[in-house]
Amino acid sequence: MSDAGGERLALGPIVGFCLYDFAYSAFTTIVGTFVFATYFAKGVAVDPVVGTGQWSLSQAVAGVLVGVLSPICGAIADQTGRRKHWLFALSLLCVITTAMLWLVRPTPADVPFALVVSIIATVGFEMGTLFYNALLPGIAPPAMLGRISGWAWGIGYVGGLLALAIALFGLVQANPPPFGLDPAQAEPVRATSLLVAAWFAVFAAPLFLLVKEPPAPRIRAGKAIGAAMAQLRETLGDLRGHGNILRFLIAAMLYSDGVHTIFALGGVYAGTMYGMDVPEVMMLGISLNITSGLGAFAFAWMDDSHGSKRTIIVSLVCLLISSAVVLTAPTKIVFWVAALVMSTFFGPVQAASRTLMARLAPPKERGEMFGLFSLSGRLTAFAGPALVGWVTLATHSPRLGMATVLLFLGSGLWLVRGVRESGPGNVAT
Repeated sequence: MSDAGGERLALGPIVGFCLYDFAYSAFTTIVGTFVFATYFAKGVAVDPVVGTGQWSLSQAVAGVLVGVLSPICGAIADQTGRRKHWLFALSLLCVITTAMLWLVRPTPADVPFALVVSIIATVGFEMGTLFYNALLPGIAPPAMLGRISGWAWGIGYVGGLLALAIALFGLVQANPPPFGLDPAQAEPVRATSLLVAAWFAVFAAPLFLLVKEPPAPRIRAGKAIGAAMAQLRETLGDLRGHGNILRFLIAAMLYSDGVHTIFALGGVYAGTMYGMDVPEVMMLGISLNITSGLGAFAFAWMDDSHGSKRTIIVSLVCLLISSAVVLTAPTKIVFWVAALVMSTFFGPVQAASRTLMARLAPPKERGEMFGLFSLSGRLTAFAGPALVGWVTLATHSPRLGMATVLLFLGSGLWLVRGVRESGPGNVAT
């Protein structure tokens, strides 16, 4: 396999990188979105309203922890040059704590345990993606950054869908349940956490076997931490020197908040405005993930041929237009069609954002910059859902509440237009 310049590519590291995306998508799909979060709210907490609030608060706590730790750990990884070591430790933490969710019984007595374990699992997952993303420039040649990032993102959607299908039809809805699982104790649902843990461990393993990092100098832990904190203070104190990156981070923070809000609350909106029941909402979710994955694959070429910035801009413009149609759809059929079109651009905007960060970040500060990238994605993650909720309660209109996502998408689009990108085939040196 060769890149655009005829250079021979190492296929193994690319396969390992893509399979890691395939592996970790099961966590977001099953634990964070469709299965375990719903089980906690409806089956563990004292009632669904309280459970929804508790789960949301736990994710906010995880977000704060990730936001604080990401830049620090990223800077330490820059000093030691061992990003893969960090990724392995954090992936293992996520796998172990995800498996522990099996112990969460359908009783309010298990609420504290469920929340603490889910917070730790989420921190392990989110922190791990920081180091995973930072490996991209060492795997992909500059001319193929966009394609490989897009392929990995698309394969990730496939992984999430397959894991969800197995969880739903092989465990949750199986009749009779396999392995003697007791539905009265919600064991078929709880077993999905074991599925995710095994899925993550098996499909993440190739990355650690196939991706090689250059030999790193041995640095004492205290010295590495001290140097990392000094580096982080210097970067934060000299943001003017990274003005272009700072502009991109703020832009990504805004439009990512809009995209994540649509993902988080789209099912609730569909059920409220168009009377969809739970199976239909789940079918909508599966369909949206399929079109998102197809979009990530289809637009990967554009990232490399026309640049990450242009890919982001085109995707955001299309998201704004299709979101407006979704919000004003007069019938369920129009809503379905517009939602599928809209979701086509979820994958490209997120994959191209990762690629643009890889292009902009100086190699010696890559871990730290991806830490700030992770921070920008979590810093205001509460703002979109909070604004939707406030406007919905104030106006008694879910349609007006969801319309606030247009503000995030539009403001992010306006800011990213001013980001300077040196070229689709270049990476910061």
